[in-house]
This record gives sequence, structure tokens and C-alpha cells, in this order.
Amino acid sequence: MLKEFREFLDKFNVIPVAVGLVLALAFAPVVESVVNVILSIIGKAGFIPDGDTFAGWQPSDIPLGGFIAALISFLIMAWVVFMIIKSLARAGATTEADSGPSAEEVLLTEIRDLLRARQ
Repeated sequence: MLKEFREFLDKFNVIPVAVGLVLALAFAPVVESVVNVILSIIGKAGFIPDGDTFAGWQPSDIPLGGFIAALISFLIMAWVVFMIIKSLARAGATTEADSGPSAEEVLLTEIRDLLRARQ
């Protein structure tokens, strides 16, 4: 059972896909907070008709705290994922890029060499 699970992880590149998914989900709040900052600046500039302009504008009106919190959260998540992958590499987990050439690649290399020898 454990062997089949390991083959599944190797065959379908589950680890790289999981890393990409986790980092993408962790980065979504960063993008959302940047959009909130940009929209608040546009709204204060008067481009969005809400009756408010730069007349009563304060620098504290820009929601930078949410952006900084989202960025720190993303960096912590990325660091944890990095440490997990690093420990998996030490434990001997391989990805398809780490393993040697597949049987198909070996066969194709032999065919190529035979065709070169004929010429």
C-alpha cells in the first residue's frame, strides 16, 4: 500500500502541484489587499462618484495595514512550505525531475544512436 502511494506521488507529481496550489492560495489575499489599496486611492481621487475627494483625505485612509498583514502571512506560508520541501528532499523524496531518464527516453536515445551509426 505504501509503495503504491509513493508511485502515485511520483507518477502524478503531486508534491509540486500541491506546493503551487498552497502558494497560490496564500498569495490571493495579497492581491486582494493591493486591489483594495488601489481602489481606495482611486476613490479618494474622485474618480469613483461617492462625493468624497482629496479635500478631507488623510494618509491613514489608505488601508496599508491589510496589505502588510497579507504580505507577512504569505511570506510565513512560503517559508513553511520551503522548509517542508527541504525536509522531504533530505528524506529522499524525489520528483520526476530528480529521477533518471524514463524507459521511453532510454529507448529513444538508443534508437537515435542506431540511426546515427547507419549514416
